[in-house]
Amino acid sequence: MNTSTPSIKKWAPLIAGAVVLAMVASSPLYAPSYTVILLTSILMYTILAVSWSIFSGPTGYISLATAAFFGIGIYTSAILGKSMPLPAVILSGAAISFIVALIVGAVTLRLRGIYFTIFTFGLVELVKQVLLWYEVNITGTRGRFVIVIDNTTIFYYIVIIFVVLLVTAYFIRRSKYGLALKSIGESEEAASHIGVNVTVLKIFIFAVTAIFIGAAGAIMATRWTYIDPYIAFNYNFSFTAALMAIFGGMGRLYGPIIGAVIFAYLEETLITQFPFYYMLMFGLIMVICILFLPDGLVGLITQWRRLFPGRKNANP
Repeated sequence: MNTSTPSIKKWAPLIAGAVVLAMVASSPLYAPSYTVILLTSILMYTILAVSWSIFSGPTGYISLATAAFFGIGIYTSAILGKSMPLPAVILSGAAISFIVALIVGAVTLRLRGIYFTIFTFGLVELVKQVLLWYEVNITGTRGRFVIVIDNTTIFYYIVIIFVVLLVTAYFIRRSKYGLALKSIGESEEAASHIGVNVTVLKIFIFAVTAIFIGAAGAIMATRWTYIDPYIAFNYNFSFTAALMAIFGGMGRLYGPIIGAVIFAYLEETLITQFPFYYMLMFGLIMVICILFLPDGLVGLITQWRRLFPGRKNANP
């Protein structure tokens, strides 16, 4: 019996992913500057979407706090960027986001359903308004200038965060914690009865995802010369990350990646071609996809395979 075919099929997605990642990582060597900038934006959205899906996907808790953690990373970079090297700034943004997420998670993750979603949505506005009040009334300014870094350096740091995130997401999904998160999504009471420390697990995984969001914010801040609370804590980061993950499908790790790549490129195209109407068109496309693709592209691929199964090798 030939066992090589199943082995090849098992490793084919990993090999293909590694090849694509290698091509993307080496793009500054042969691609024009615009392509590198576009790839950086796509990777940023991919980090936000995958981070969101790690917690919200299996548990069913719809978090809109992405913009809060992303903005914390941005402001960390603006404040510390003049006195610390970029790697230390990135780690600081990740650490502060983790700590804030622990505090927020301890307060909010006892809530369920729409109450949790509303609270996380309000968190973005709360942090934004507190920073705005502090800058206007204490420092006497509004906004800060950011140390600008070249696009190639930003790109490579984003690639590093993306790779670390993928490894983390892979091991969480395949670990007992991933199974526990799924059990929470199916029945929180049942998960508690079988010995899962529901509250601690939710808080910890929620905070872990904030690490990557904060790190991405600290990196991306260096692309902008000037930031203020309205730029840093933009609601679009929360909604876009969630919608990209839902569009791609959260049943597989590659689902949010596909969704983020497609819609990040689509957003860039619409902004360029239709600068005054792109948000309307983007919203319409998202509504249509949600209505007709409830399980995302991953669900569509699964249905396609069921309708058109590949012929099995009959040879012994």
